[in-house]
Amino acid sequence: MLKYLVSLLCFSAAAQAFNVADTSAQARQSFWPNGAKAAVSLSYDDALNSQLDNAVPELAKHGFRATFYLTLSSPAFVKRQAEWQQLAAAGHELGNHTIHHACQTSKPGRDWVAKDKDLEQWPIVKISAEIQAANAQLQQLDGKTLRTFTPPCSETQAKDGDYLPTVAALFTGSKLQGSPVTSLNQLVGNTLPTWFPVAPTLAELITYTEQAAQHGTIASITFHGVGGEHLAVDNTVHQQFLAYLAQNRDKFWVDSYANISQHLQKELLQQRLLSKSSALNPKH
Repeated sequence: MLKYLVSLLCFSAAAQAFNVADTSAQARQSFWPNGAKAAVSLSYDDALNSQLDNAVPELAKHGFRATFYLTLSSPAFVKRQAEWQQLAAAGHELGNHTIHHACQTSKPGRDWVAKDKDLEQWPIVKISAEIQAANAQLQQLDGKTLRTFTPPCSETQAKDGDYLPTVAALFTGSKLQGSPVTSLNQLVGNTLPTWFPVAPTLAELITYTEQAAQHGTIASITFHGVGGEHLAVDNTVHQQFLAYLAQNRDKFWVDSYANISQHLQKELLQQRLLSKSSALNPKH
């Protein structure tokens, strides 16, 4: 717990101090591995059958590693645990998306949220305990102690307040719905803004990632259904988008968010130290 908290504090301070990525094209190119201009974090929420059936084969085809945010009560998780475990063995991240996917029932169109899964009726201690239990169950599957988190419905307001600060130190990073990252100075703590596209076109997906390359930042995209199920992306569009990323490997570093978040912490801290060193030893 302590080491996660220390890395979280370092990440937050370093992001605030980091200006090189905004002002130097050379720095932007060298910030990401292999000279890539941007990182691309592909995520898949809710542990759905269509992800195993449609997304995973395409990811494997191109050698991409992604993050699967698993809802551990999902029928597709319960019935196909061995397949999710195989994903971890193949280098994908099994991210934490809680056990019961509690969301706020007061929002419009939330008839699908059961009363006993109303986040607004759950105290912080309850949702925090569930998130820790999910971490323990995921560790049994993949043997990992480092992973990332996405709150269900991108909501963190429980009955008695915001629960994310209570659990943030358990993870190397968390994703919340937000605007595209046009500057690494946007990053607060270890939280990354992400896009939840619904029926996106190929052009929209490409534009989003190209914007990240233009600014030297991160394109974080969180899919749900792939070729079916809820909030789906068309299967052909998904295939074409992955093919586009594969054709532009020199421009985009595609990896799991666990790996990207650890790289961010390391590089931003290094930039912060270099900035301090330059301030203490100015050139004359």
